[in-house]
Amino acid sequence: MEKQKTREILRRVRQLEVRTNRLVDELLAGSYHSIFKGRGMDFAGVREYVPGDDVRAIDWNVTARAGRAHVKTFVEERELKILLLVDVSASNDFGSIERSKREWIAELGAALALSAERNGDKVGLVLFSDRVELFVPPARGQAHVLRLIRELLFFEPEGRGTDVGAALDFANGILHRRAVLFLISDFELPERGPGR
Repeated sequence: MEKQKTREILRRVRQLEVRTNRLVDELLAGSYHSIFKGRGMDFAGVREYVPGDDVRAIDWNVTARAGRAHVKTFVEERELKILLLVDVSASNDFGSIERSKREWIAELGAALALSAERNGDKVGLVLFSDRVELFVPPARGQAHVLRLIRELLFFEPEGRGTDVGAALDFANGILHRRAVLFLISDFELPERGPGR
């Protein structure tokens, strides 16, 4: 029985990977780093000035010592940390005959994770309901992305409600550098009774 369940899990993960790879190829083609413009933060070195270089990049100390104009060069800071905050509350078990909301959410999360992996970025996962249920720290690699997809498809939460604030507070506490957050939820919040 356990072997059959494992086979079914692997089949669904492969199926989702194929579908989302197609989505990534068609919709998210190319690098998304162009969204984040800027000169970069990491100093790479100094080189001799070439006509057309930005005069604001001239390193006046080196220019004075060398007797010729030199400019500072920078390496574009390209590594992003992607964190998927995914609602796994009970409301996501609802859906149509073909698919539940949870399966749609898993497909979207998988597409984002695969896109990040293709761009060499680290991607992590926070699954939440009325509390943070699971945290998978950001990392790179196909094996890591496949683990995220498995968690998206098969994780069984303990909580039933939705607390987006708890997930955002958790993310704020663990992220110490620049990151891109994707909040994936149906935003079905529990009904509040009178006086609450």
